[in-house]
This record gives sequence, structure tokens and C-alpha cells, in this order.
Amino acid sequence: MHPKRKQKLFIILGLMTLAALAIGLTLYALRSNINLFFSPVQVAAGEAPVNRTLRAGGMVKENSVARDADSLDVTFVITDYVEDLEVRYSGILPDLFREGQGVVVVGKLDGEGHLMASEVLAKHDENYMPREVADALKAAGYSPADYSSAGGDSAPKAGSASDAAY
Repeated sequence: MHPKRKQKLFIILGLMTLAALAIGLTLYALRSNINLFFSPVQVAAGEAPVNRTLRAGGMVKENSVARDADSLDVTFVITDYVEDLEVRYSGILPDLFREGQGVVVVGKLDGEGHLMASEVLAKHDENYMPREVADALKAAGYSPADYSSAGGDSAPKAGSASDAAY
């Protein structure tokens, strides 16, 4: 092999090795900051990691919000209308948080299957549903358009395509 070609080959191989190393180190550093989204069905199936930060979303189940009178502790249930996930949160809930509305919760799953939330994100207007929540509802066989978010109804509208599922 010609010495010039050999030198170019070593330079190219060196650059490719450095690029692979840089990508690997970047992914390793970001690993702890990546929050994957899980629906209640995925959590119930055991797909969500325990004691790692994750995002879960769904609709806040009617009559599931329980507030502690002596503290800021709140317990509520999010659902994708197939499975339910109990969420425990200590803090002030967003103003737009209410039953029958879509939410995304950031927190860690404990060993008992409860999500210990560090952050609760509520929708910003009556027509908004987080993309992850809409995708989870679609995967469960429901259409997000079937839900009246303005009135806080958590059941499909009468005569909707998902009505046959009940």
C-alpha cells in the first residue's frame, strides 16, 4: 500500500473512532436526562422502569382526586380507559388541572406500581391534548376526538366510534 494512502486511511479511521467515541459519551451523559413516555397500559404491563424518571400521561379519572387537608399531598388516577395508574404528588397543581382532563406527569415509579410525581403538566386550553396522551388513547382503541374536554367529561360522547367499546 502506498504510504500516502496508508496515512489517509489511518486519519479516516482515527476520525471515525473519535466520532463514535464522542457519540457514545454524549448518549451516556444524556441517558439520565431522557424521560420516556409510558401510558397506563405500558406501566401495568411492566414496561416502565422502576425508580427511573419517566413521563406518563392520560386522562384524570373522575372522582379520583384526593387531597390531604394538612399538606399539599394529592393522589389521583390517570387512565387511558384500559388501565389506571395511581399518581401521588406533593405540591401545588396547575390551575388547569381537573378531573376528565389530559395530563402528563413526570416522576418515578415505585415498587408498588404508584407514580411518585415530581411535576404535573396540564393542558393549556380546552382543545389541547398532549400528543403522547392522544397516541396512548389511539393505541387503546379510542379516538381523542371522542372526549369532550371543555366540559371535563371523561367518557366518550354518545354515538361516537368508540361508543361500541363500552
